[in-house]
Amino acid sequence: MSPESFKRKLTAILSADVKGYSRLMGENEAETVKTLTSYRKIMGELIQQHRGRVVDSPGDNILAEFASVVDAVQCGVAVQNELQARNADLPEARRMQFRIGINLGDVIEEGERIYGDGVNIAARLEALAPPGGICVSKTAFDQIETKLPLGYEFLGEQEVKNIAKPVGAYRVLMESRVTVAGAATVKPASSHAKPKALDSDRPTLAVLPFVNMSGDPEQEYFADGISEDIIMGLSKLRWFFVIARNSSFTYKGKAVDVKRVASELGVRYVLEGSVRKAGSRVRITAQLIDASTGNHLWADRYDGDLTDVFALQDEITRKVVAAIEPKLLEAEGIRSQSRSPEDLDAWDMVMRANSLFWRFTPAEVEAAIGILKRAVERFPDYAPAYSMLAFILLVSGYVGCDFTEQKVKLAAPFAARAAELDDSDPWAHLALGFLAFLMRRTDEAAEEFQRALNLNPNFAAAHGYLGWALAFDGRADQAIAHLELAIRMSPHDPQNAIFNTGIAVVHYLSGRFAEAAGFGRKALQLRSGFTAANRIVIASLAQAGQIDEARAVLARLKELHPHLSIAWIEEHVPYTPGPMAKFIEGMRKAGLK
Repeated sequence: MSPESFKRKLTAILSADVKGYSRLMGENEAETVKTLTSYRKIMGELIQQHRGRVVDSPGDNILAEFASVVDAVQCGVAVQNELQARNADLPEARRMQFRIGINLGDVIEEGERIYGDGVNIAARLEALAPPGGICVSKTAFDQIETKLPLGYEFLGEQEVKNIAKPVGAYRVLMESRVTVAGAATVKPASSHAKPKALDSDRPTLAVLPFVNMSGDPEQEYFADGISEDIIMGLSKLRWFFVIARNSSFTYKGKAVDVKRVASELGVRYVLEGSVRKAGSRVRITAQLIDASTGNHLWADRYDGDLTDVFALQDEITRKVVAAIEPKLLEAEGIRSQSRSPEDLDAWDMVMRANSLFWRFTPAEVEAAIGILKRAVERFPDYAPAYSMLAFILLVSGYVGCDFTEQKVKLAAPFAARAAELDDSDPWAHLALGFLAFLMRRTDEAAEEFQRALNLNPNFAAAHGYLGWALAFDGRADQAIAHLELAIRMSPHDPQNAIFNTGIAVVHYLSGRFAEAAGFGRKALQLRSGFTAANRIVIASLAQAGQIDEARAVLARLKELHPHLSIAWIEEHVPYTPGPMAKFIEGMRKAGLK
């Protein structure tokens, strides 16, 4: 290969091998090969899930590359956690522990293969890692220092074979973000500020997304569904203040420090667990942690057939309730779910669609709608499929600019059917409230949203959409209370783009145009294509006398929404008459006709 044909690139390299592989082979070749084959399959799937690729796998070694060091390290942590769980089922002498080295370096690429010192350093680093551990180079550490909730122990400058200069090395402390004697200084994570204290004396709880241990990416939705149903079940109980799903799920796929999660979400207790599904069998494990002390208050494991999954979920919920507040044992018969095991297939479909929808990409939203349409065809008596379909149709239209009467007409019968099938489903009343709001029937909308809250007092979205509807009707004080509560209850919820826009509307209609523009911009930081946020920013800037800036934002919005006009707003944006006149005034000042 001539130098002219070299193709070089900067890449993140992961190298892994088995500690004590020769001993394992010497003692039992057949079992060692069987375990290695199984573990390689698991590692390959995790590498693919983390957007990497396996380059080579000679002997007991695996070599992979990633475009991102963050992806490589998160993959390494996921691999070690999964293999640790698998090893627990093996006799101690047969456990297979991998060591992982990760480097960011320049490599030569030839076809599917990579060569060079970048690869060699990763291989040398794996030898420095403890069994079941990870070691990263200084170049890799510089990319992840403040991005992952992990600790790092500096091992110094290491002389490694066939590498001219010493290599700075760090051991990854997967259990938490801490520093130890001789450790590198690790800056605090800055992903989220701690939310305001929630207005509740009740115990606060976050349920982290249960980890899918099945080794099958297609079953990710199943683990998500278990977590979500536990959240919903706990939220129905008035004794708890439960953090909403879209905030706790921001930690999905990450190695988490429970104390840090508790601080960021403002909770006292954290529930975490895993789901392992194989054929018709399922194993669910869960543990409850007091975040202030790190003590495990309760842990349990359940095995059963999938036909018993709802009974298992109820058992977990009852156990958690009992661990947090023993007096709740008096409340016999409280069960979080009423659905029967016969609905398992329908539940699978709703959970899969829900998992897709919250990613909020156009393709995945459409896929979610397609799944739910099939669900209501196959299971015409299953209420959650109808309520979720109605809600997704309405919200998916509203966050873009395809908000049309067709969306309303399509969603309306689904919402009505959901309430007819199960009048105690808060999502059905959320959808009915949204429909009434879009038709400017604010009192009816508020009644439906309040019904949803009566059924589930910790339903953050119901607070948010109630505030949203009241804002468009000019009821400032009531609106702001619900909107702010929704954001505090679920600080990382993607719907907060909508709720911050609602706060902007309150400020606009109250004549606080600078504040309105500020909250509108905050909404756009969360979802830049949200047309309602763009509109309130335009009107606010115009009313504040910043005409040139308002017109610049209007020009950008028209690229997203070419048919925008005063007539379109009057037909489609659900302000009631008084607020509509004031809003149109601002849009006209910005130059909209």
